[in-house]
Amino acid sequence: MTESVRLTTMARSAGCAAKLSPSILESVLKRLPEVSDPNVIVGFDTNDDAAIYRISDGLALVQTVDFFTPIVDDPFLFGQVAAANSLSDVYAMGGRPISALTIVAFPSSSPTDILEQIMRGGLSKMSEANCTVLGGHSIRDEELKFGYAVTGLIHPATVWRNIGARRGDSLLLTKPLGTGVISSALKSGSADETSVAASTASMTCLNREAAEALREIEAAEDGSGCVHAVTDVTGFGLLGHAREMSIGSGVSMRIDHTAIGYLAGAVDAARNRFFSAGLANNRAFLNGCVGFDASVPEHMRALLYDPQTSGGLLAALAPERAPQALAALQKRKIPARMIGAVVAKESPLIWIA
Repeated sequence: MTESVRLTTMARSAGCAAKLSPSILESVLKRLPEVSDPNVIVGFDTNDDAAIYRISDGLALVQTVDFFTPIVDDPFLFGQVAAANSLSDVYAMGGRPISALTIVAFPSSSPTDILEQIMRGGLSKMSEANCTVLGGHSIRDEELKFGYAVTGLIHPATVWRNIGARRGDSLLLTKPLGTGVISSALKSGSADETSVAASTASMTCLNREAAEALREIEAAEDGSGCVHAVTDVTGFGLLGHAREMSIGSGVSMRIDHTAIGYLAGAVDAARNRFFSAGLANNRAFLNGCVGFDASVPEHMRALLYDPQTSGGLLAALAPERAPQALAALQKRKIPARMIGAVVAKESPLIWIA
């Protein structure tokens, strides 16, 4: 039964491309009152990846929630992608996930074995992360959605944030781009097996290994504090998340688009304009913040705005530690690349060569 249903046809937008426009979120969040609890280490004021709440001097909770519509057709794989994506925010803060609650919106007319396979896929990925699923909540909804609220642990003194990048830092990206355009091509029936397989493999890969590699560099001799800012690249695209890091850190970035890795089939999908509404929202929101060298083709520009699902970590780290970080990541078979540098604040905020 599950093989006869293409999950991507059950939603208008796929994966993190279904997120609200960043302009809508920003306008609403600015009008909300500030959090006054002294135990809140990280709230929503800097659009960070997860919240951090202090329990004691040596312990804090990492809390995040993420759910979305199908980005692949296979139910089991969709569950895995949703789980990996939900866990990613905890890794981006430097934390260790310990428990999760399931979030399900499922059409009452759909076969229940689809839901079973989705949940089995999610459980398999949560088990891989040593994260226990404790329960959850479900509702009827004609548009399928799935995800988790995840809780993790961290020492308050070792939190990574999406702010703190310094002039001269190297920019490192741990996964290639292209999940959004490939999913749009899949939704239209135009994606080939190679590109779908590459995208799925990337989206189901936990960011745990990448986070552990960065921690390894920090733990090395004279490496303490060398990782200055970290975020994961998801629905707002590489440029959207780079903007948050730049603004919060009071710096600018220069990125080499030829240094970035792209998933197999992603460039062709972009050239054929398999663009989501999320990509258009990201581009509109970033108007005026981003500048491109004339040599950067239009389809390559689009890939930098492309909403990513379960994307990699973007890290700003001390340049003298960048080679060791890259070597540690590659030792763990993580396709990380150095993609640019942090510079003094200028206009436009981000420049792409």
